[in-house]
Amino acid sequence: MILYGIWTFCAAVLAFAISAITGKFLIPFLRKLHFGQTILEDGPSWHKSKQGTPIMGGIMFILAITVVTLVSTIIYQLSGASFIETYFSDISRECLYIYAGLGLAVANGLIGFIDDYTKVVKKRNLGLTAIQKLVLQFLAAGIYLAVLALFGCGTTTIIPFVGTVDLGFFYYILSAIVIVGIVNAVNLTDGVDGLDGSITFFVAVSFMLIASRLYQLGLTAFSAAVAGACLGFLVWNFHPAKVFMGDTGSLFLGGIVCALAFATGMPILLLPMGIVYLCEMFSVILQVGYFKLTHGKRLFKMSPIHHHFEMCGWSEVKIVAVFSLVTALFGVGSFLLVMFGT
Repeated sequence: MILYGIWTFCAAVLAFAISAITGKFLIPFLRKLHFGQTILEDGPSWHKSKQGTPIMGGIMFILAITVVTLVSTIIYQLSGASFIETYFSDISRECLYIYAGLGLAVANGLIGFIDDYTKVVKKRNLGLTAIQKLVLQFLAAGIYLAVLALFGCGTTTIIPFVGTVDLGFFYYILSAIVIVGIVNAVNLTDGVDGLDGSITFFVAVSFMLIASRLYQLGLTAFSAAVAGACLGFLVWNFHPAKVFMGDTGSLFLGGIVCALAFATGMPILLLPMGIVYLCEMFSVILQVGYFKLTHGKRLFKMSPIHHHFEMCGWSEVKIVAVFSLVTALFGVGSFLLVMFGT
């Protein structure tokens, strides 16, 4: 178990170092290319000072997570290390979920990169259309699920206190909708300095603890790498941000969060663990729906909901602190669900 801890610690530290150090070179490079953020005209007025801040900073943690995950997983797979033989310690199955999940995240990151590049070239805060994004995201989700199906991962899912449930073909439909929904929810959460990175850090730590409880060493290291890389990015992104992750980073993180959940065999954990992401997404849906139904009235001062709290006078640091605390508490609750419910 000492080796277990050392492995996890090294994955986190190495990912942190790669992410943080990459920022030292990437940010000046992005400035040189004039890859700056264009601030929405209808956003909070004080965000205008962020005009021109480099975007695509998500490349920092994408590089860190990809390198560390591939190295640690390959070593893990070749070593055949396993502490307790259970359903959850099937190394081949576990590594398949990690590789496929990383592919899902990179595919979404590429969609985000295309979107960011379009924004930069056209010098406006609009990139790909909503339809274009959705088509590409469902395609990425479909390929991910097809790969899992091809290697016989099946259509079962584990629900704490219920057990293993076979959803049949409906599993693929529901999973695709969940993946695309979470990816976009994580994307919507990126609107305040340090928010998306901080939330995802706590989600990754929670999954790390859960993977450890399930004796999934590969997934534990994967989660640790995500947490470490997010911290490395926050060195540059915490308020006042010197760089934004852009859609390149936020869509990648959305894919990563889904990858971690599906690798545990319990994607239902996305409900409690992703509580902040979901609140961000549904605040937008409710705002738009209410606006249309009432012919111009607003349910929130601004959506996504982090902007509502900004308009109420909360500082960006306070928003990040409170939202992170909520995520951490739900992460603890999710860990307890797995500990006592499986």
